[in-house]
Formats: sequence, C-alpha cells, structure tokens
Amino acid sequence: MSNAATLRHADTGMDSGNQSVATRRFFDTASSTWMVKVFPGEYFVTGKTDEVLVTVLGSCVSACIRDPRAGVGGMNHFMLPHSKAGNWAGDLQSTRFGNFAMEKLINELLKAGCSRNSLEIKVFGGGNVTDTQNAIGTDNSDFILRYLEAEGLRCVAQDLRGQLPRRIHYTPATGKVIRRLLGTGESSAVAREEKDYVSRLSQRSAGGEIQLFD
Repeated sequence: MSNAATLRHADTGMDSGNQSVATRRFFDTASSTWMVKVFPGEYFVTGKTDEVLVTVLGSCVSACIRDPRAGVGGMNHFMLPHSKAGNWAGDLQSTRFGNFAMEKLINELLKAGCSRNSLEIKVFGGGNVTDTQNAIGTDNSDFILRYLEAEGLRCVAQDLRGQLPRRIHYTPATGKVIRRLLGTGESSAVAREEKDYVSRLSQRSAGGEIQLFD
C-alpha cells in the first residue's frame, strides 16, 4: 500500500443505507485502485474491478466471498462467533457476530446477482493475540468452518489460528488475496484496538453481552 495514497470521497457500497457497510476508503495512486477498509462489525460488497478490500485481523475472522461468473464479491469482519441465543440468525442482528455477519454478506451477494452454488470462499484470521484466558481466535476459527460445513458451502482457502495478527488485501474481481503476517510488535496494537472496540460495544449493549477480555 502506498504511503502517498491520495484521499478522495466516494460512494460507500451497494447497501449504503446500512450502518454496517464499510465507509472508509481511499485511492491508492501507486496501484490505481480504491482501497476499502473493512473494520470489525462491517462488510462490503462490490462488482467494481478497481476496488481492493483491506482489513487487519487479530482474533477476528473475515470471509472473502465472490462469484467468479457474476464478477461480484465481498468481505466481512466479525469478532464473536454468535450471540448467546446460539441460533444462526443471531438475537441482536449485528454483524459483529459471525452468524449474522455470514448471513448478511451472503444475502447481499445473492441480491447482487451471485449464485449460491458458485460462491468461492476464503477465510482468514482467528489468531489468539490478546492477553485473555479465552481463546477467542480459536472459537472464531472453529465457528467459521462449522458454519460453512453446516450451510453446505465449500471453503477453497483458509489461513486461521496462530498467534500473530494478519493484514488482508482482497480483490473480489480476481479472487486474489495478499496475506501478510504482522510482527509481534504489532500484536499489542491490534489487541488494544480490539479491546477498545469491545469497550464501545459494551457501552451500547443494554444486556452487557460482550465480555471478552478478563
């Protein structure tokens, strides 16, 4: 990613009325592509050939899904496997939960013209990078693989678990993924960002359901 990237305002995606659609994007002059940053609880779907979806994953997981024939693809980014209700739909209907994040992304892809039988799925993340006794990364990794199996969806590539965070660049038009493992020095920053995100969620959650970090 170029340090000389030029910031520009632009449209935010196919479902811009939904707050969980990623909205932060910039134009990278070096590669002549739009970089769309997908943060926790967000997703993005595009059919444009000049858009690259970017995210940084610690314990979180992202699914990169596209239909090669339709030329449409997208990415999500979730922090928890599922809500306490345990059903696929999720009782809080929030894309911070894997069950709803997966349903939301797949449904948006189908609405954009993708075929469920043609979906190409790659999943990343789930590293145990936080100083917690709970292996959230492992839980997220186990969840995404169980979900795909339960839904009859084939995973063509995966890079899950481990101890290090990852930076993912996904080009839906081609299916190309660039994965870079971040060093141990960056793990603390990623863990801190995840904790801050959880703290913000906890403040908004009436039920106080988010309790990740001891």
